[in-house]
Order: sequence, then C-alpha cells, then structure tokens
Amino acid sequence: MSPLKRYRDRAIVVVLLALPFFFLRANMKKPENLNALDRLALRMSAPIEYGVATLARGISNVIQRITYSFSVSELAEQVQYENARLKEENHKLSQLEADNRELRRLLMLKQSTALDTVSAEVTGKDYTEFFRVTRVTLDKSSRDIAPHMPVISPDGVVGAVQRVAGDNVDVQLAVDAAFGVDVEDERTHARGFARGTGDPSKYACKIEMVDSRDEIEIGDLLVTSGKGQLFPRGVPVARVTMVEKRELGRFQEVLAAPTVNFSKLENVLILVQPVDEDAPKPGTKPKGK
Repeated sequence: MSPLKRYRDRAIVVVLLALPFFFLRANMKKPENLNALDRLALRMSAPIEYGVATLARGISNVIQRITYSFSVSELAEQVQYENARLKEENHKLSQLEADNRELRRLLMLKQSTALDTVSAEVTGKDYTEFFRVTRVTLDKSSRDIAPHMPVISPDGVVGAVQRVAGDNVDVQLAVDAAFGVDVEDERTHARGFARGTGDPSKYACKIEMVDSRDEIEIGDLLVTSGKGQLFPRGVPVARVTMVEKRELGRFQEVLAAPTVNFSKLENVLILVQPVDEDAPKPGTKPKGK
C-alpha cells in the first residue's frame, strides 16, 4: 500500500470518529451559543438522525406487532379453552338437572302410588333395525320381584316383568304384541283393550273391542281402567292417533301411540303387590270384555 492511500485511510477513520463528537457537542449546546461549525454539524446530522429515528420507530413497531400478535394468539387460545370448559360444565349441569327432575318425578309417582313399589334403573335395551326398543333390562335384585308384575314410569305404563335372572329383570314393553292391558278413555270413559302391535318400525298400540257407540277421538288419552287387577286405575297408556268408525254392532278400529318414550327410558317403578292368581296376565283380556 502506498503512503498516500495509508494517510487517506487514516484520515477517513479520524473523520468518522470525530464526526459523532462534533454532532454530540453541537446538540448539547444552547442555540444562542452555536457557532458556524456547530450549525454545519447540526445541518449534516439532521438527515442522519431522522433516518435513524425512523428506522428505530419501524423496528419498534414491528416488534410491538409481533408481541401483540403472540399475545392475541395466546389470549384467543385461552378464551377457546375457557369456552370449551364452560360448555362442558354447562352440559354436565344440564344433564344433572334433567336427571334430578326425572328422579323427582319418579319420587312423586312413588308417593302417589298406594301400592308397594321398587324403583329400578334401566341398564340395557334391545333394538330393532329401525332403532326401536323392543325390550329393556333393569338392574335390580329383589326377592319381591316376579314375572307379570306391572312396570310404570312417570309417563305411564312401561310393560310388565317378563323374566327375573339374578340381578337382571327383563321387561316386556307395552308395544309388544304379546302385551295387553284394559284401558278407558280419560275423557269419555269408553273402554277398550290396548295391545301392542309389535311393529319394529314404530311404537304403536291397537285398541281392541271399542264399541261402535262409544265416543273416542284422535288425541284422547287412554289410561288403565283398573279392571285387569294388575295395573291400578288411571295410569296413562297411550294417546289415540287414528279412529275408524264402523257400522253399528262392529268394533271401531283405533290406533294409539304409547305415552312412554322407550328410547329415553332411564328409571321405572315395579309394582310388587301380591299378584292375584286368578287375575288375567298381561296380554289376556279380562273377563267381561
């Protein structure tokens, strides 16, 4: 390297080191004490200061945006978690409230029933290919429970005990074709015999032996008449869905839908009163019909 280049490089280094000193010195002076060199230094440093300040503000804004973005993302995740947790708690509370409401209804039914009862929980259900329940199983161990005993719920007649095996009790439902119970129209007291249709696609009963002179209409509630000596009087059985009048001397054709929703059945009462051996079993018509 030639001496000229060496001196030039040294001079540039000295100038670069000295410039910040002059800029700082000029900025620290009061305006009235500035000389020509100070004013020149301020004039030269102004664009540099502006550029540096602008760059610093830009970097600061970028950092703030990144920090804010992370904060918002974390807050959003926390809010989503809290919402999910609250929804789950609300669902549990709603389910608990529904269970408590159903148990209160069962307790009120038990208190209003003059006969001895045993409460039981539904633990199993058999379904058809149309997702209709054909039979339910109760988890209840009791020496008092025997076949043919009536089974009811707050919504009405469920059916009758079909078989007892250890802690399991199989219940024949009111929509089974082999089940029947003597009923009467709650409004007009017209009598008939409700028998399950056994239809795998829907819950339905046909009401047999309804006299052509009796008044019965769609929407009427059919309740147990108490004549069969198994079910007490006044327990809801079904609601009329179709009535076809027939000429005098022939029975009307009546269809009804059970008041119990077997798909949602959870708790029941078994009437454990001593069974009269002379009483007709579920599915058989009582004498005099």
